[in-house]
Amino acid sequence: MPVTFVNILDPLSIAFVLGGTLVATLLRCGWRDCGAAVQAIAHLFSRPFDSLRVRAELAVQIREIGERGLIRVEPHQVGDGEFDELSDALVRHRSIRSLYDEHERYRARRAALAGTARAVLAEAAELGPVLGLAGTLLSLGGLSALAVDGDYGSAIGMAVTTTFYGLISANFLYAPLAGAIGRRARAEEQARQDLLDWLTEAVERAAPAPRRSMQSKAAA
Repeated sequence: MPVTFVNILDPLSIAFVLGGTLVATLLRCGWRDCGAAVQAIAHLFSRPFDSLRVRAELAVQIREIGERGLIRVEPHQVGDGEFDELSDALVRHRSIRSLYDEHERYRARRAALAGTARAVLAEAAELGPVLGLAGTLLSLGGLSALAVDGDYGSAIGMAVTTTFYGLISANFLYAPLAGAIGRRARAEEQARQDLLDWLTEAVERAAPAPRRSMQSKAAA
């Protein structure tokens, strides 16, 4: 009988491979790292970082700095956690360096989250084929018990499909998710770095006198 999609859609094999992979990954990586992976996967389906919107909001802050000076200006909230903190740090410390210090703290946190998520998914990609092979061995081990009834079909079918699902889940689910997390993280970091560079230049143009003062104090 020719193989069809109906033949390979075996819920028991899917549950064994996917469920076994998730449990094995959890045991190997722990709750915290697996939670980080879930958070990073959820972030893939959230709205990407909107650099243009944040830049437009920051332009209001820059205009106020030019009008009132860096000393008298109030922090402007832009709706992004990192750049809200950057705005507060800029007004509080009146220092360009504070922008990069705050940015580095957020960047390191995001990099750690993405790195942990990719490591967890790499473990899952490694364990998926192993669980598929385990299902195959269990199915083949049950052939002797089915020999009396002559029901070899179900055992052989599960032996084939578990290996199939192990390979598919590793190469078309876990590994692609890890790659997507890496690409999303790199794109967001580049967008945030570009925006931070623009903000730094804009602040320097809007409030050059305080910056010269800060440089002279640093040199002293």
